[in-house]
Amino acid sequence: MSDLLERLRTELPAEALITDPDVTASYAHDMASFCEAGTPAVVVLPRTVEQVQHVMRTATALRVPVVPQGARTGLSGAANASDGCIVLSLVKMDRILEISPVDRIAVVEPGVINAVLSRAVNEHGLYYPPDPSSWETCTIGGNIGTASGGLCCVKYGVTAEYVLGLDVVLADGRLLTTGRRTAKGVAGYDLTRLFVGSEGSLGIVVKAVLALKPQPPQQLVLAAEFPSAAAACDAVCRIMERGHTPSLLELMDRTTVRAVNELASMGLPETTEALLLCAFDTPDPAADLAAVGALCTAAGATEVVPADNPAESELLLQARRMSLTALETVKSATMIDDVCVPRSQLGAMLEGTAAIAEEYCLTIGVCSHAGDGNTHPVVCFDHTDPDESRRARESFDAIMALGLELGGTITGEHGVGVLKKEWLARELGETGIELQRGIKAAFDPLGLLNPGKLF
Repeated sequence: MSDLLERLRTELPAEALITDPDVTASYAHDMASFCEAGTPAVVVLPRTVEQVQHVMRTATALRVPVVPQGARTGLSGAANASDGCIVLSLVKMDRILEISPVDRIAVVEPGVINAVLSRAVNEHGLYYPPDPSSWETCTIGGNIGTASGGLCCVKYGVTAEYVLGLDVVLADGRLLTTGRRTAKGVAGYDLTRLFVGSEGSLGIVVKAVLALKPQPPQQLVLAAEFPSAAAACDAVCRIMERGHTPSLLELMDRTTVRAVNELASMGLPETTEALLLCAFDTPDPAADLAAVGALCTAAGATEVVPADNPAESELLLQARRMSLTALETVKSATMIDDVCVPRSQLGAMLEGTAAIAEEYCLTIGVCSHAGDGNTHPVVCFDHTDPDESRRARESFDAIMALGLELGGTITGEHGVGVLKKEWLARELGETGIELQRGIKAAFDPLGLLNPGKLF
């Protein structure tokens, strides 16, 4: 420990090092339940690329594991510390280095907050689409590490589709530049995409070149009430089958709606079994919403209410964004699943989840990025009750098993981390895991980067 600190101090300012155990303990884990976390030896908050390189050279020389972190809003334990590790928190590297309206790119450091970047590019008439529900606090580096999604994915896609290039500090301290800042480019293997979603297991992202889009018109939102989740999912299928491209297509079940009302008195309709929110940011959103409203009615909607203006639309989106926070108030603890299935199987996924809730005698609320089949079943339980905690974990696994049975994946945007290691092996199979471990070994032969995550 003393040797580690002495070496780190040679090229790091005193304020970049945290050794107080009471403070370092607060950096030990992200927001996931049921994920073990160790005790870090030290927390380092670098401000420069050179400082990150020094940390990695020191870690390699002393064979000390390094756990990179952003804002720790993750939900899979990917940012959890291991015993004796260096926690490398990148939140102080928070500069927007460039915004280019001509090239339609932004160049940023990893600690930039998602919402801060979004607002900055808006001032240039540009738009950075990825918008996780935690966008006011989560960082771009964390978004890249977990390949985050958000509410707009149905039209604009996930983080991976906006990362053009990266600067990455490798395990031995070398600096690697991947990708490009051009609109096109296919030179060599796509190492940029390899780092996106790697959860800090291959290298430390210290700079990112991000693609931007022209800022679209303000979106308008429609809210449709349904007597069942199955009817709401039928409406989703009809909307997509008819070729509509909403900017948002979200679903909240009855449990989620009630939790949001209880938390914030939003006035959402508690008599509904499923509330579908659909938005368009087209030149004539009212016409698009009218067409979608007719499809919702045909699918069995009991009420279809389009927002009259952007302010009303934003209120509905706020309700959706606070869904996870609201469900956290139902019981003392939650497990937030993240299972993505083909859109055609969305109804079966929600019906199966409801059956799992009944089987395990638990409250499970579901909010969903319905337009891309990404569901977030939230298991609510009393963490002081051992039996209920056991049932919560078993129901969580049952939901993932259901997702795979329906042709889906165990994670659409939250990552694997510690929480889903066993399930990643089931999804990828023996050959897939073997190849992925080989890639890990090529970038990190000593196994120092975020050990114990993914597999």
